[in-house]
Amino acid sequence: MKISANELRGGNVMEFRGKLWAVVKAQHITPGKGGAFMQVELRDLSGSTKLNERFRSAESVERVRIDEQEFQYLFGDDTTLTFMDEETFEQLAVPRDLLGDEASFLQDGMKVTISLYEGTAISVTLPQSVVLTLTEADPVVKGQTASSSYKPGKLENGLRILVPPHLEAGVKIVVNTADGSYMERYKG
Repeated sequence: MKISANELRGGNVMEFRGKLWAVVKAQHITPGKGGAFMQVELRDLSGSTKLNERFRSAESVERVRIDEQEFQYLFGDDTTLTFMDEETFEQLAVPRDLLGDEASFLQDGMKVTISLYEGTAISVTLPQSVVLTLTEADPVVKGQTASSSYKPGKLENGLRILVPPHLEAGVKIVVNTADGSYMERYKG
């Protein structure tokens, strides 16, 4: 769908130079001399490349439609993760590197949101937090204060994180999936 460059807003997805780009920022600029233009910051959806581009106000750009759909995680291997549409029971294979480090937080039956462009997955959004068991925790060092120091711990999925000193191995904790940080002790 062609739209005027003036209509670009943050969050839009567009096709440009043969790739899909997410609009991070869009600013309309009217210089004292010359024609107005849109200064747009773009992020490549297939990688992490950023691009700053200027579009004249009269230019049109190709905006694409992205469908978001909820899927359930089934299983994965070293290269591929498999999800299932709960309504149609169709399976969707997604390259593991599309999730990066967040793939280690996937759990059987977890519900995720997958953004699709013409049936191809372009991003996977996990829940904000997951509950994991702390399998290893260093012993508390006498004299440490609880407010200022954290100790290393290892989760059941193999990730190492920093946890408060009062936690011991075997405790379930809530972990932030965005950055892998400790949020709180699981109360359930």
